[in-house]
Amino acid sequence: MNFDANWQKAATQMQEAFKGMVQQPAGTPASPVQFDLAKLQSIQQSYIDDATALWNQSLQAGTAVAPAPDRRFSTPAWNDNPASKFSAATYLLNAKALSAMADAVVGDDKTKARVRFAVEQSLAAMAPSNFLPLNADAIKKAIDTNGESIGKGIQNLLHDMRQGHVSMTDESQFEVGKNVATTEGAVVFENEFFQLLEYKPLTKTVHEKPFLLVPPCINKFYILDLQPENSLIRYAVAQGHRTFVVSWRNPDESMRSKTWDDYIENAAIKAIKMVQDITAAKTINTLGFCVGGTILATALSVLAARGEKPAASLTLLTSLLDFTDTGILDIFIDEQSVAYREQEMGGGGLLKGQDLASTFSFLRPNDLVWNYVVGNYLKGETPPPFDLLYWNSDSTNLPGPFYAWYLRNTYFENKLISPGQLTVCGQKIDLSKLDMPTYVYGSREDHIVPIGGAYASTQHLRGKKRFVMGASGHIAGVINPPAKNKRSFWTNDKLPANQFPAAQSDWLKTATEHPGSWWTDWSGWLKAHAGKQLAAPKTYGSRKHKVIEPAPGRYVKAKA
Repeated sequence: MNFDANWQKAATQMQEAFKGMVQQPAGTPASPVQFDLAKLQSIQQSYIDDATALWNQSLQAGTAVAPAPDRRFSTPAWNDNPASKFSAATYLLNAKALSAMADAVVGDDKTKARVRFAVEQSLAAMAPSNFLPLNADAIKKAIDTNGESIGKGIQNLLHDMRQGHVSMTDESQFEVGKNVATTEGAVVFENEFFQLLEYKPLTKTVHEKPFLLVPPCINKFYILDLQPENSLIRYAVAQGHRTFVVSWRNPDESMRSKTWDDYIENAAIKAIKMVQDITAAKTINTLGFCVGGTILATALSVLAARGEKPAASLTLLTSLLDFTDTGILDIFIDEQSVAYREQEMGGGGLLKGQDLASTFSFLRPNDLVWNYVVGNYLKGETPPPFDLLYWNSDSTNLPGPFYAWYLRNTYFENKLISPGQLTVCGQKIDLSKLDMPTYVYGSREDHIVPIGGAYASTQHLRGKKRFVMGASGHIAGVINPPAKNKRSFWTNDKLPANQFPAAQSDWLKTATEHPGSWWTDWSGWLKAHAGKQLAAPKTYGSRKHKVIEPAPGRYVKAKA
């Protein structure tokens, strides 16, 4: 085989393909992608050596190709089938070379990240395990079941086509309010943006200052209330906090013109004032999760500009205020993409929930896309029931103007951290006016809110701050109840100020690791800001604000 000629042809094709991966400003010609020639030569030689060894190994009688070091090809069916094993080995060899070529691209960090992401997506899609004639496991199952698995796979494919997304779990096993989002409570206020839920106390006394949680509006709130044993909401109630939660409405066409200002004024600020009104508390404890943290901090900044300081404390869970480091999501954000969204829906429209859900899934394509394509369609399997994946598939829409404003002013231009650069609800935003005690949590392996981005919030808030890092990712790191005794978390009372992203690295150098859940650390911190003990209320709401319906309410049950 002429590997050298094949390599030269592949390299030329790769370079041509990369041209389309690097977006240029509208109206400008695409510039060719350049490679580090020394790296390219090294990759070429390594590829030729490895390919020659693989080919010679496959030709030697009685010599088997080594098992593929990849869980997609690690079962006995793959290793017992010489053709399947060779296809897997060839794929991994090519994947190694293509990944190395992506790393050899010369350019700015964003260009290289985009090329790397595009190559990873292509490689994930081209794996031989994704194709029935090449998938040894699927072929074996088809033979063992006399073709029944293929028939079931077709049924699964048709089902998923009707529902509009790939099934990650057996969704028939879950119902909101029945076996997820079951913490007892009631809706005590609603408007067109949200329902306010109040939860039944689990203690005879409650803390003087009520507690309000603002979850992300790009997902449903019950990620914080999946099951009783992993519910952050139930945990807060059990710690003696009179707990309220914002349940966002799933936007339909009637909300196609709603803006960021609408969500701040009529949702976040309204929820704060309603909790104050219902409980007669002058100040309340607040928590924002992910985008909910960005919304909450913006709302508190608007109120601070109006001379109001309703928050006794602020908790930010995997939230971005400083969008300098947005991780992998940065590859999607530039002037061209933001302007396109503004033109498409900035004046009105809806970002469909499934579009956003698909984007997040393809950030981890092997785990959250192709794994289920193979299992559902090629093998005819029904994925097992899993509450978190059910929630992940229960998508929400977003109003176009809200989304376009958010992209432009936070992810792209990062104006939230610049005092006076943003006007929201008629007020200049200045995060330094937020002087309440703040607990900032970030997850070490978070690919949506990188740990450095979470830490950066500590550099812009003026009050006394505590930063804690937990193990795992964006969701699993947050939803880590103490009873499970899993993972660990890190603390450090010192908050180094340094150029981004060195500050978080400096913090970690002297941080202390603790086994178990960060919830206990946070609970002790929140208790110190919660005030004295009062008799727990016996009814929901107040005389003015009566119960509308039982929790979890109607809004969370609406499908996108």
